[in-house]
Amino acid sequence: MFDSLSSRLEGIVKRLRGKGRLTEADVDEMLKEIRTALLEADVNVGVVRNVTARIREQAVGTAVSEALDPGQQVIKIVNAELTAMLGGETLKIQFASRPPTVVLMAGLQGSGKTTNSAKLARWFKSQGRQPLLVGADLQRPAAVEQLRTLGRQIDVPVFSEPGDPVSTARRGLEEARRLGKDVLIVDTAGRLSIDTEMMEQVRQISATIEPDYTFLVIDAMTGQDAVSVAEAFHATLAIDGVIMSKLDGDARGGAALSVKEVIGRPIAFASTGEKLSEFEQFHPDRMAGRILGRGDVLSLIEQAEQAFEKDQAEKAAEKLLEGEFTLDDFLEQMQALKKMGPLGNLMGMMPGMPKELKGAEIGDDQLKPVEAIIRSMTPQERRKPEIINGSRRNRIAMGSGTTVGDVNRLVKQFSEMQKMMKRMGAMSARPGKKGKKGKPGRMGFPGMGGMPGGMPGGLPGGLPPGFPQGGSPGGFPPFN
Repeated sequence: MFDSLSSRLEGIVKRLRGKGRLTEADVDEMLKEIRTALLEADVNVGVVRNVTARIREQAVGTAVSEALDPGQQVIKIVNAELTAMLGGETLKIQFASRPPTVVLMAGLQGSGKTTNSAKLARWFKSQGRQPLLVGADLQRPAAVEQLRTLGRQIDVPVFSEPGDPVSTARRGLEEARRLGKDVLIVDTAGRLSIDTEMMEQVRQISATIEPDYTFLVIDAMTGQDAVSVAEAFHATLAIDGVIMSKLDGDARGGAALSVKEVIGRPIAFASTGEKLSEFEQFHPDRMAGRILGRGDVLSLIEQAEQAFEKDQAEKAAEKLLEGEFTLDDFLEQMQALKKMGPLGNLMGMMPGMPKELKGAEIGDDQLKPVEAIIRSMTPQERRKPEIINGSRRNRIAMGSGTTVGDVNRLVKQFSEMQKMMKRMGAMSARPGKKGKKGKPGRMGFPGMGGMPGGMPGGLPGGLPPGFPQGGSPGGFPPFN
């Protein structure tokens, strides 16, 4: 998502950066490129017209023409407009003073409404809440059973009863109060297209349960069609926010960039993968930064904090800086890193990461050979890889199903990483301060404001063996 738009806008930003003076012709040329980039991303034509007009009005203003760095001022304007297009501020959930906080889920069939109902319930659980799911989608065969299955996976109860969806929703609210649940999520029926019957049914459910929040689930892959869907639902239900599903897909991003401008409601949550854990609050400013190539360090840190145990991470960070980090520690960090989601997505959050690696499909297939090599070593070899001689390399290669060359490269890169981290630890020793040298950053990760491992790109040991190190083709090729 947004890859093509990001590539185009990064090119524009690069040309603007450092320009001593911007003429009106420069602004016109930039706006033409931005307009083309947004239209190619399938953004609504009216939205493109409004956004480019606002950018032009600000870009030719006095503040820009008199700025020391006009290019940076324009970049700031474009960033602000992208943030506004994506919703402005992060939606903050306000819980009802008298529980439960009621959430109504609406959307077309196939938008991912039922799955996202369960994902939202899991998110509320992570906030310390006790949700109840209600299956009021009684038209679609097996919809309630699907919700029950998902509910069991996240240990959230599901209420449903056959008959009338409006009555089921009302009884679900009564059940939530009886059980003392503080959040109620009602999954309603969808259709393949907008129709009067569906709208009337969901309107009646809304009038009965009086939701605190009504979320519209939109499939990001539908492009500009999502705009007309949002308008139709908003006219009936007064939508509070949008849940954008399939944001990890290869759609161009037009739906996400158009919906706020059209209905005046922000994207509240984003579904970033098929797993129930791949769901997060949507931060417009962070996404704008990613589109402009600035990365999203805050989201990366938050994911790291969930995946890495604090004490364990601090211990690993200290060992890194003291040059005592072993291949056992590296393997442990790799396992934790995989909990943060696809590595290609993580690379998209890192500032300055080359576009070839953003969103790259880097998964278990590429990491398994590295794990196999390490697991084929003896405990002593993992602690002291320098003892690995020719016969040991042959044994490790045979045991891991790789080649001696693969083993050589892993050992060499790990040795270089150890030396570099030892140097960084020595440099980060701060005279006059108590405590150990190279104090770990946030969550115990040294360097890069808390990135796991503190290595280039924020990954333990830089990019995993098999990927270009430091963003250049210097690393050895992936295992086959």
